Amino acid sequence: METSTLHKLKRRASSLFENQLLQSGRVLEVRHWEPSTMIEIDLHLPLADMQNWHEVPYIKVKVADLTYRDYTPAGWDAETNTCTLYIDAAHNGPGSKWAKQLQTGDTIHYFKIRSTRHAPASTPAIIGLGDESSMGHLLALQQMVLPATRFSGAIVMADENHRGLFGEYFKSPLKPIERNDVYGHHSLIQWVIEQQYNLEHSVFYLAGNHTMVGELRKLLKLQGYPSSQIRAQGFWS
Repeated sequence: METSTLHKLKRRASSLFENQLLQSGRVLEVRHWEPSTMIEIDLHLPLADMQNWHEVPYIKVKVADLTYRDYTPAGWDAETNTCTLYIDAAHNGPGSKWAKQLQTGDTIHYFKIRSTRHAPASTPAIIGLGDESSMGHLLALQQMVLPATRFSGAIVMADENHRGLFGEYFKSPLKPIERNDVYGHHSLIQWVIEQQYNLEHSVFYLAGNHTMVGELRKLLKLQGYPSSQIRAQGFWS
């Protein structure tokens, strides 16, 4: 009984503290890819200072009661304070449930916007590697790379239709490739080997599920790439 009361008091205090810190935005449009395990969301965030997004940012979004998930805006317009999220909703979690029920005109709440510390290195070749959960991260990185010809990479996607839609929707040097292993790292390293990147002048930016990121880092090191040329950002396990 005491434990239940204490739990309720803690939740109430956390909720009051949370409400003082939350900022809000509005959903401009929601688009479901077919199959609808990939959800594209346009947002207006009037309080976000997008002029200062010089590193790939992430938004800590409230997806349920006292529950948050980090999402990377794939592209943004600082003049209109708008951005787009791409959410991989193939797994059953609070973030997926939140994204699936969003509709145009809804208000979203977020706790903060922070940097992932991923910014383009001053190298001739920047290579982005990831999976469905990192689509926003890699597209954001692409937006920051100048000149654009320095950027290339691959994104492993399980669904054939999603691979086709990616190629159709985006003018991107990122190549959607088939997932031939559970987490995707073997598919990606095979693709990297085929590209024959320069060992000295290539910097890799890895993003996606933790297992893929960790294993891909090991495989790149086995190919001779030093840790200084590998930047990693892991997401859900």
